[in-house]
Amino acid sequence: MRLRALLDTDALGLRLLGGEDELDRSVRGVMTTDLRDPSRYLAGGELVLTGLAWRRDAADSEPFVRLLVQAQVAALAAGEAELGDVPDDLVLACARHRLPLFAVHESVAFATITEHVVRQVSGERAGDLAAVVDRHRRMMTSGPAGGGPDVVLDLLGSDLDLRAWVLSPTGRLIAGSKAAGPALPAETCARLAAEHLAAARTGRRGPHRLASAGTTYSLFPIRSSGRSPQAARDVRETVLSDWLLAVEADAGDWPEERLDLLQGVTQLIAVERDRRDASRTVRRRLAQEVLELVQTGAAPAEIAARLRVAAPVLLPGLGAAPHWQVVVARVEWDGGEVPAGPVAQSLLEEILVDPLATGPEPSDRIAVAHTGDEAVALVPLPAVSAEHDGSESGILADALLRSVRDPLSAGLNDDGRLTLGVSAAVHSAEGLRGALEEARHARRVAAARPGRVCAAGHQELASHVLLLPFVPDDVRRAFTARLLDPLRDYDRRHRAELIPTLEAFLDCDGSWTRCATRLHLHVNTLRYRVGRIEQLTGRDLSRLEDKLDFFLALRMS
Repeated sequence: MRLRALLDTDALGLRLLGGEDELDRSVRGVMTTDLRDPSRYLAGGELVLTGLAWRRDAADSEPFVRLLVQAQVAALAAGEAELGDVPDDLVLACARHRLPLFAVHESVAFATITEHVVRQVSGERAGDLAAVVDRHRRMMTSGPAGGGPDVVLDLLGSDLDLRAWVLSPTGRLIAGSKAAGPALPAETCARLAAEHLAAARTGRRGPHRLASAGTTYSLFPIRSSGRSPQAARDVRETVLSDWLLAVEADAGDWPEERLDLLQGVTQLIAVERDRRDASRTVRRRLAQEVLELVQTGAAPAEIAARLRVAAPVLLPGLGAAPHWQVVVARVEWDGGEVPAGPVAQSLLEEILVDPLATGPEPSDRIAVAHTGDEAVALVPLPAVSAEHDGSESGILADALLRSVRDPLSAGLNDDGRLTLGVSAAVHSAEGLRGALEEARHARRVAAARPGRVCAAGHQELASHVLLLPFVPDDVRRAFTARLLDPLRDYDRRHRAELIPTLEAFLDCDGSWTRCATRLHLHVNTLRYRVGRIEQLTGRDLSRLEDKLDFFLALRMS
């Protein structure tokens, strides 16, 4: 479509402020942004919509317009809702660079313009499909908060008889149509998310198809509205935060019209995701402010004052002051060229949501900041009762990753790692600095473990596991080889199972009866095996020192 056609549509409420000679330019897409530099998300030919939140003073207009021109956008449309009239400095900058500029009346939603442009650019749909698309768009953009993803999924079910669900990258169910019936099992959600992430990492274009328990699902990525698949410089920047649309159907033989329809549906759902991301801004800012105060050694009274501001936002209506936990996450990519801080931040916001919670906004009690490649979450907890201390409640490291480990491992592929550390709960500002250090120490313990996704909690910092990650690798190898290699060699030659016997014997605290029962052996057979272990290693398993050496060797191996 041409820019000139936008002015001929009264419902769009556009007023031309400059660029009359350029109105024959073609519009190939639309993007809404308030970034100071949106160029990485532009492919050229877009109508860019902005609410001007990027503009702090008059000097900001020139570089912003220059970036749009370099990206070869078709035109810029500025909303009047925030500042009233479009600033003169922006009008002059657009005139200087021959970029057509429109003013958008405050009564017109950007979603209305987006709907019109997408419909025109996409071309005419077949009659019934066009009607469905229009109904979806009207429902999603009606009212101040839109219809939400459930509405568009319900229409997919009623109009096209398609069962569909929206899932997070961790496999959490965000929305599902009423026609979809009972919620998908958690195992199926996790498998769909894992397949989606694995396909995205290999660069395969969607929709991706997966057969599970005799049912075929087609998976469509849901990206931030206005961002094309090629917009991100590296797929690893966004793969762990994109939602997906799972449809119970095989899209392999669908006509182009129906594929285009589903792509349009993902764009509408992306609007809801953008609303969610925008709602996190305040919580992220609160977390960043508290983190900076803690790290710079601010007075506890100052930190406490900031926490009093944060508590009502994160726990509205809470009568008592909460306890707090700190969770630290780090995403590391091989090569280190991908900015990992924002990835860890959005991922931690998702991981901290109760896996049984549904809907796009269950994370409104989580505040996550990031610094460098590290994300730090400030998690409020309701005040514990007097008979419990804070360390007995709250988040447990193992439970945190139990339901998301498989999908995230697929997204991290063979070149990424996620490690998390969880502090104990603290009840005052004085305890936050210690909680932060505790969480960071726990994360380092997790980082010393094998696997793509690992976590450790504060409980482990009071045991030997705190020491093991910091033993040099060559010392670890020499220590374990000296004690365990003779046993491994013997097991390999004779299939004697000395290593499993040693593990069980130590786990039973040296009890002959309990160990024999666990291994389903006669006590005399167990005594024979233990005697062979002592003979091969020159150690005495009745001595505490030798038991401890074997225990540590097994842990380090």
